Order: sequence, then C-alpha cells, then structure tokens
Amino acid sequence: MSRFLVHSVLALSGWCAAGWAQAALPIQHWTQASGARVYLVESHAIPMVDVQIDLDAGSRRDPSTQAGLTSVMAGQISSGMRADLAGKGPYAQALDENQIGEAWADLGASFSSSASADRLSFALRSLSYPDLLGKAVALAARQMANPSFPEDVWLRDRERMSASLRESLTQPGTLVQNSFAAAVYGLHPYGYRVTPESLSRIDVKDLKAQHARSLRACRASVSVVGALTRAQTDQLVQRLLAMWPADAACQALPAVPEVQPLAEPRNLNVVFDSAQAHVLIGQPGYKRNDPDFFPLLIGNHILGGGGFVSRLTEQVREKRGLSYSVYSYFSPGLHAGAFTVGLQTRPDQAAQAVTVAKEVVQAFVSEGPTEAELQAAKSNLVGGFALRIDSNRKLLDNVANIAWNRLPLNYLDTWTQQVERATVTDVRRAMARVLQPQRMVTVVVGAPTP
Repeated sequence: MSRFLVHSVLALSGWCAAGWAQAALPIQHWTQASGARVYLVESHAIPMVDVQIDLDAGSRRDPSTQAGLTSVMAGQISSGMRADLAGKGPYAQALDENQIGEAWADLGASFSSSASADRLSFALRSLSYPDLLGKAVALAARQMANPSFPEDVWLRDRERMSASLRESLTQPGTLVQNSFAAAVYGLHPYGYRVTPESLSRIDVKDLKAQHARSLRACRASVSVVGALTRAQTDQLVQRLLAMWPADAACQALPAVPEVQPLAEPRNLNVVFDSAQAHVLIGQPGYKRNDPDFFPLLIGNHILGGGGFVSRLTEQVREKRGLSYSVYSYFSPGLHAGAFTVGLQTRPDQAAQAVTVAKEVVQAFVSEGPTEAELQAAKSNLVGGFALRIDSNRKLLDNVANIAWNRLPLNYLDTWTQQVERATVTDVRRAMARVLQPQRMVTVVVGAPTP
C-alpha cells in the first residue's frame, strides 16, 4: 500500500510546488541544543517529507594520497548495518546491503548518502504518515550512525570502481577534465581526482575513521520540506541525530587553504586520437558568498550560460560553425570554484575555436553587456525562476543552499528582485573583477600536434 501512495503523492508534488513560486516561502530556522541548525518549510498540501543533512566533511578534507575517501565512505554506508547492542527499537538487528534495500522498499521511502567537494550529505524522503515516517526515521538514524562497512563488499566495489576509472581514462572527456582541474586548482583539494591508485590506499579502517570524524550534530545543517509542524520537525531531527557522537565543545575544523589565482596563462595540448577535440578554458572563479553573486550569474548567462542566446554560441557556433555546443559556467563553493568555457570541435578547427572563444571572453570582460542583452537575460532568468522550485526536491535543494551558505531566510522571496536590480555597470564591474582572460588555462585534448 505504501508504494502506491508514494507514486500518487509524487504525482501531486510538482503541482503543489508550482504555487510556491507565486507566494512567499516562510522558512523557519532554529538551532537545537546539540548545535544542529534546522531549516523548515511547512507544506501540508501533500503527506510528504523531504530531509537533507549537510556536514562540512566533503572531499576537500580528503588526504591528498586518498582522493575519494569521503565519497566512497558515503557510498559504502548502504553496504551494511551493525546490530544495535541494546536490541531496542525497529531495525535493531544487523542488516546486509540487500536487506537494507528491501527495508526501504517496504517502507516506500528512500535514503541516500553522498559527498561533494564541500559537503557530506544525507537525504531522506518519506510519506509523513506517523507509522511510516517513524520507521523511516529510525532506519535512517541507524544507517547513518552504525554502518558496518563489510570488507568483502568494499573490496568488491573497489575493484569495480578501479576498473571503471581505468576505462574512463581512455576517454578524451575524462582526460580534459582531469588536466583542467589540475591546472586550475594546483595543489588545492578541489583539484583532487579519484584514481585506481588512490582507491588502493583506502581500506575499511580508513572508511570507519572518516565516518567517525564526520558525524557531529553540532556541525549539521538540516533542511526539511514537508507536512510537518515546527515541533514535529524538531523531534524528527533529534531522532535522526540521536546516535551521533556528542561534542559539547564542537571543536573547529582545520582551515582549508584558499584556491590560489593563476600567475600566468597555461596552454596544454594533449595528443589523442579522437574524432572531436575537447576544449576547456578557464581559471579559479569566485566563492559562493561573493557579494556580486547576482551580477556574476547574469553576466555568465549572457556570456555562455544562456544556451542559444549567449555570445559564445552566437560567435562560435552560429557565425562560424566551429562547434555544435559551447558554454560557460561558474562553480562557486566554500572556495573559488572554476570558471569554465567548454566546447568540442573538429581537431583541425580546434585552434580557431579556441581563438574565437578567448576573444569573446576578453571582449565581454572589457566591455560588459549591452542594455538589450542585460534585459533579455533578466527576463529569461526571472521567467524561469518558477522552474527552480517546482517540486519538493528542487525546493529542498534551495532551502539546503540557504542553510549551507548562511543566506538570508528571504533569499528565495527576493531572488527576482536581486536579478532585476543589477545594472550594466554592475555586471561589467563584477566580471572584470573576477575574470582575467590573459591568465587563463587552456586545455585541448584530441587536436593534432602543432
């Protein structure tokens, strides 16, 4: 019965979320005695609850010789669960990976764990009916706190991952991404890439140690969207984190150094037999808390983030036919994520495509957008805002973004106003401050030797 209800509720969730774009989104926020920060959007139209827990335990904290440690630890959390020594409550018995999957299927709920460069994240989705939600919370709490990390499963998965990585290293797309990250980030952890060699240095004791270091309620940011009151949400979060290690002092984590700006341009040409040359051009960009976030968002939309209406598409694809697709984007995080221009082209056209792309970036940084380009970008971004929060999952992503980056609680309510108030001068100044076209990295994989 619960599986049928889940499908029915999911069908309604997009319809209900669409109305949120037209109204204020009151986000409630409080801090629990444990130090966990909770952010809640009540939505009682459908009996669904979505939860995301974020921790400052992403891959930027991996040891340099064990790149991928946090990511594989997160993946192995679903491989097995230790028994509760007290033997109390539901799911007290030990469960293997198949039994864990069956338990979630029986509940009609889902749970996942993952790691990005900055965050270790857990996600729970369940119907809000008390009998189902209580069991889902109990299972999620135990799975987060008591993974068994069975060695045979890790050795099996490590071999599979290593084989997949070795295969990916024969692909030009992987080679260009790896070379670009190394050149842009240097020794910063954002540039770490998982390799078969780094995986070979990770064993079960490393997974357990990383898990033990990561889970602290005082460092948790918990975002909740769904059919719960504040009091119910407070109890839910307490139950989810109840088995995490206590840390009354909540010691500060070691600082991670910032991404260093590039001192000079670098041009890397990787000879590779490929039907298409893969090109990436870029540099360190900006941090998510940059006060010019909105002018930079708009500027990139005009430059290369707006699809077929962007300057890069007009000059590289439409006018010269050098590439089917060309784009640009920023990847802001706790540190300066990369600014990237990407395209694929015929190997014999690679040099011309690179020259044109660089000229477009240089001209935009020097001159900024026209008033017509600015107004078109604003209309496109504001008109598409509803699509950013048109489902529970998307709304949760936005609430988690607010929680993680300590943004104002009315961030979503004022998003369109922030876009509308940006001027041509704002965009030109912000892009010129952040981008240095004369010091960018250019990586080409698949072009003929010059």
